[in-house]
Amino acid sequence: MADGRQVDERGAGEVSAPARRMRRADRREQLLAAATRAFARTGFAATSLDDVVAEAGVSRVILYRHFESKADMYRAVLERVCGRLEEAVGSGDYDEGTIPDLLRAARADPDGFRLLFRYAAGEPEFREFTSRLGGAATEIAHRHLAESIPDARWAAWASHLVPTVAIEAVIAWLDAGQPGDEAAAERIGQAIQGVIDAARLPDTPER
Repeated sequence: MADGRQVDERGAGEVSAPARRMRRADRREQLLAAATRAFARTGFAATSLDDVVAEAGVSRVILYRHFESKADMYRAVLERVCGRLEEAVGSGDYDEGTIPDLLRAARADPDGFRLLFRYAAGEPEFREFTSRLGGAATEIAHRHLAESIPDARWAAWASHLVPTVAIEAVIAWLDAGQPGDEAAAERIGQAIQGVIDAARLPDTPER
């Protein structure tokens, strides 16, 4: 029948057609999205598999068809967030579009952004994800700043601090209710410029 129901052969009446099974890739994406929301609320240790099951509206059986353990699922969540972030912002260089791209990526997945930079950064077992991104960001920043900051020590300082300022500023922007993107990008840019200007200051002679 056109509405998806069918009549049994004995004429006993209409019966519902079997529910259509979700494709494996779609189910995995559903589980990862639900796990991201659940983990973003309380972090890895305080989030149980039952929390994820409840968030996804599935059974544990379905969950275990895709992930061997909570740690396995958490790693998959972080890999998904990192992949999306690198796709949105790029991983090769910085330009005038980097901060707006970072804001758009955070707006598109605020739970994932917070999870990666607020929780995973403080979890020794999973810190590798933020360390990898942070190391790459520091290296790129140093390429940009090394020639314009005369003192190599202050250039290294600014190269480490600029990515941290950018990430913390975006998280604060999310927490503040995501005020205007253009204004946010401008303000974050000014904060970063403040770090760079501070690094360029001449040292005051010690007394």
